Amino acid sequence: MRDFDILLKASAEAHGHLCPGQVVGVRMAMLGCRLIGLDDPTSHDQIKKLIVYVEMDRCAGDAVAHVTGAKLGRRSLKFVDYGIMATTFLNLETGKAFRVISTEEARDLAAHYAPEVVGKYPQQLEAYKRMPDSVLFRVQEVEVTLSEFDLPGPTRRKVSCDRCGQVVRDHREVVIYGSTLCHPCAHGAYYENANEITWPDMNWTPSKRRQEAADSRQEKAACEQQIELGEAERRGNGDAARRD
Repeated sequence: MRDFDILLKASAEAHGHLCPGQVVGVRMAMLGCRLIGLDDPTSHDQIKKLIVYVEMDRCAGDAVAHVTGAKLGRRSLKFVDYGIMATTFLNLETGKAFRVISTEEARDLAAHYAPEVVGKYPQQLEAYKRMPDSVLFRVQEVEVTLSEFDLPGPTRRKVSCDRCGQVVRDHREVVIYGSTLCHPCAHGAYYENANEITWPDMNWTPSKRRQEAADSRQEKAACEQQIELGEAERRGNGDAARRD
């Protein structure tokens, strides 16, 4: 595993700022990876062995993702919205899994570990660097049963919602009274009043943008050439006038 300070600096840059949650998240990830026997989780050899379940959408979650290299798109990062400062680390090769939980007591002990630091958050930030793992975390060995539809890799199943026609992947459909439904149709969605729209640049494509950029460069070059020709002509007229 890379050095803590290096990981923290890189994680804070990726996250956007340095905060106590970044320290907790980096240390949580380092401990979790050690417990499941991975010392370089972002390496080619180990990246496919790791599944991470993050239980909070806070600063620490970004740190865990950065240190482990786990990603939603790779299906190695699972977000479980429990609102708990905890992460479970699963080694797919061995089946070993450990849940690492940030202790609330650590907040109260910040003044003890960093008494010379002034300010709540600066004190927590420094104290969380100094605390031993046994103070900062509780650890549970757990069992995680992973469905084939939760594994990394290609889509294993696709069905269409009987109500709206939306394609649903990886067994996330809901069957109610024999009807196959997507979650929004079955249970309601986080959004409402959904209406299909059109938008002014809906025919935009990356290749079109590249062509526009190329045209702009050509236009700029042509303008610069015209300016140079104009200046050359003025210089020529000036020289002719002086000779006369």
